Amino acid sequence: MPGFLVHLGATAMCAHAGTAQPTAPFARVRVSGQPVTTQPPTWVVAGCALTGTSSPPCITAMFVTAALRVRAGGSPVLLQDSASVCVAPGTPLQILVTQTRARGQ
Repeated sequence: MPGFLVHLGATAMCAHAGTAQPTAPFARVRVSGQPVTTQPPTWVVAGCALTGTSSPPCITAMFVTAALRVRAGGSPVLLQDSASVCVAPGTPLQILVTQTRARGQ
């Protein structure tokens, strides 16, 4: 499915309202003046509210799907509708806000 490309300034959150940031955006390709993100690097989650339960809070997340046709440096770029999973509890990240000019598939 086509979706907007995810860039460094995109707003991503875990299911427990923790904010997520990519660890290694691809700086050679930019959209809206900011580097795009690609599939292999993990994302770091901060401020996950899943504390005090038997499940550990979200700390890192990985995307399991990405663009099929758009690549940066040989790696597929992330799209707004790309699927992800937080490593500890297994819940997904949600990309809430991203740039709205460049689309990928």
